[in-house]
Amino acid sequence: MTSTSETGDVTGTPDKDYNLIWYVEACLSNALRLEQYIQDAERKNDDEVADLFRKAQADSRKGAELGKRLLRSRLDAG
Repeated sequence: MTSTSETGDVTGTPDKDYNLIWYVEACLSNALRLEQYIQDAERKNDDEVADLFRKAQADSRKGAELGKRLLRSRLDAG
């Protein structure tokens, strides 16, 4: 379902800001989840899978940092 109007009146936060907040939270949550996956792979001595998850975790952290930076600049601008 696609909305053609701003729904910030429901949350009190404009969609563009809410979407950034959601994105940052999703990236951080993914980084936490991947930590468990890394540990699982390490317990099975599967370095290939552990390395894949470490790279994915680094990407999630990077996405969170980029999102936080962008959100900060947007919120500071008013």
